[in-house]
Amino acid sequence: MAKTDARLIRKIRHKRVRKKVTGTALRPRLCVFRSLNHFYAQIIDDSTGRTLVAAGTLDAEIKNETRKIPKTKKAELVGSLLARRALDKGVSSVVFDRGGYKYHGRVRAFAEATRQVGLLF
Repeated sequence: MAKTDARLIRKIRHKRVRKKVTGTALRPRLCVFRSLNHFYAQIIDDSTGRTLVAAGTLDAEIKNETRKIPKTKKAELVGSLLARRALDKGVSSVVFDRGGYKYHGRVRAFAEATRQVGLLF
């Protein structure tokens, strides 16, 4: 399977998931994106179209900590940072949008880290 085929399959899977998953003011959508080296996540209220909270491996708070560690550990750091920011903003419950990625590896590590801090899925 070529690289473009894998990306196309992920896009199709993401569209299928997005038909069912929408964020509201009470339960916004937690959307993830993973690139080859980095991991990003944001909490979105789809009713207003606004991003409430965002975090990523290039965030100033954790950028120095993410050097020379495995990608799954980076995803865990992003998850705990995002969960702390969300709880500070008053968001305690979200709907998880895995972005078309399978639930294992970095996505799973991220989700478990956010749950440990106290964010409910």
